[in-house]
Amino acid sequence: MMRSLYSGVAGLRTHQTKMDVIGNNIANVNTIGFKSSSTLFRDVLYQTTSNATGATRTTGGTNASQIGLGTKMSSIQTNIIENGAAQSTNNPYDLMLNGKSFFVVSRGDGYSFTKVGNFQVDGAGCLVTSNGYQVMGWQVDPENPSNIKKDTVSALYPESVANKTSAPEQTSEAYLSGNVDLTDDDLTSVDGAAISLSIYDALGYSYTCKFKLTQDPSEADRSLYNLEIISIKDSENVEILGTDDPSTPDIKEGGYSATIGDGTSIQIKFNAGDGSFSYVGAAGKSTALLKISPSEAGKADVFSSIINNEFVEGINIDFSKVTMFESDGTSTAKLNRGSIGSEGGGRSAGKLKNVNINESGKIFGVYSNGETKLLGQIAVANFVNPMALESIGDSLYVTTQNSGDFDGIGSAVDEDGGKMAQGVLEMSNVDLSLEFTDMITTQRGFQANSRIITTSDTLLEELVNLKR
Repeated sequence: MMRSLYSGVAGLRTHQTKMDVIGNNIANVNTIGFKSSSTLFRDVLYQTTSNATGATRTTGGTNASQIGLGTKMSSIQTNIIENGAAQSTNNPYDLMLNGKSFFVVSRGDGYSFTKVGNFQVDGAGCLVTSNGYQVMGWQVDPENPSNIKKDTVSALYPESVANKTSAPEQTSEAYLSGNVDLTDDDLTSVDGAAISLSIYDALGYSYTCKFKLTQDPSEADRSLYNLEIISIKDSENVEILGTDDPSTPDIKEGGYSATIGDGTSIQIKFNAGDGSFSYVGAAGKSTALLKISPSEAGKADVFSSIINNEFVEGINIDFSKVTMFESDGTSTAKLNRGSIGSEGGGRSAGKLKNVNINESGKIFGVYSNGETKLLGQIAVANFVNPMALESIGDSLYVTTQNSGDFDGIGSAVDEDGGKMAQGVLEMSNVDLSLEFTDMITTQRGFQANSRIITTSDTLLEELVNLKR
C-alpha cells in the first residue's frame, strides 16, 4: 500500500481534532470567564530510503533521502493568561480578576481554581460560586479587627449573622471649635452662650448635652471662660440627671450625675502666645474629661466601656482648636462629637447596608450607623505554569504535575500587580475573527488531505488495472 494513504488519514484525524477545538471555542463565545484553546501539529516518523554520505577526495557528499509519514497532534493549549472583555453588572459580588491570578474555591474535597467571579451568598451568609463552591480567603485578625490574618485559606462569610449588625460604641472624644469673640454680650449674660454636644452611650442611645459658656470677670483681659453643664437629655428630651424617678432602673429617667473636670464646670483660658485655649484645672492641658456616672443603685454604667482594649470612663473634650478673634461681637464656638481626626465619635447600633470589595480583595461592610468594618479578604492563587492547569468543567481548573502546587495560603491579588474589579464580570476571550479564519484553513486542510487519499486510490486503481 502507498504511504501517502496513511499520511492522508493522519492529516484528516488532526484536522478533525482542530475542528473540535474551534467548535468548542465558538460554542463558548458568550461563556463568562471562558478561555479559548488552540492546537499545534507536528510531523511524525520519517522513513529513510538512503543515508547521507560524506565528501571524499573524488566525490561530493549526499543528503539523506527521507519520506514523511504524516502529521499528529502536538498540543492543545489553553489561553489562560489573556483577559476577556469586561461586562458591567453592578452586582456587588461580581468580581473580575485583572492579571494571571485565580480565585480559590472549594467544596470540602480539595481546592479548585477559577477565573469566573459571579459570586453570591448562601443561606448562611457564605460567599459561594453559582454552583455552590465556597470562595476561599483570609479572616480578620481577632486581636486587631482592622487587619487581615494571612493564614490557611477558609470560607468567607460576609453576610453571616455576626456581620449583619454593627455594635454600638460609646462617644469617647469631642472638641470645641469655632471662635470666641470677647465682646459677645451673650458671654457676660446669666444664661451665657449656649453650646450643645450630641453623644452616644455604650448601648447606642443618643443624648444631648447642653452647656453654657460665660466670661469670667476675674481676668482683666477677658481671656478666662467658664464652661458649665446645664443638662443632659436623651433622644426623647427626658432629663437623665438628678432623681426624677428613683423607683425605676430605666437608664432614660434620672439617676445619673455628670462632672466635667473636677465639678460641674471648668475654666478654660486663652493663651495669646500660641493662640489656643487650655483647661485651667489640669496644669495647662488642652483637654478635660466629661464623666457621666450612675448616682443610684440599679442604674447601668452605660457611659463607660472597653474600646479598642482600653477602658473609657468618659469623654475627653479638647479645647485647643477654638480661637479668639474679633467677629462683630458674635461667637461661633461649638462642641463636635469625635476627635479632630474623626475618631471616638461613637455610634448607634447599625445594620449592614452594602458590601464593598476593593482592588486588593478586601471585603468591607457598610452599616447604617456609618461604620465601615473589615469582613475578610479574598485570596488568589498563582502558578508557575498556569497553562498546565487541567480543566474539569464548570469553568474550574485543578493543578497538575506541570502547573505547580497551591500552598494552601495563597496571596493577595495586588502582590503581582493584579487587581479585582467589583460589579464587573470577565467575558470569554474567544476571538471570533481568528476562530473563523482557523476554521477556513482547517476546512481546506481537511479537503486537501482527503484528496491525498482519493488520488492515492486512483494510483492504486491504475496499478491494479495493469493486469488487464
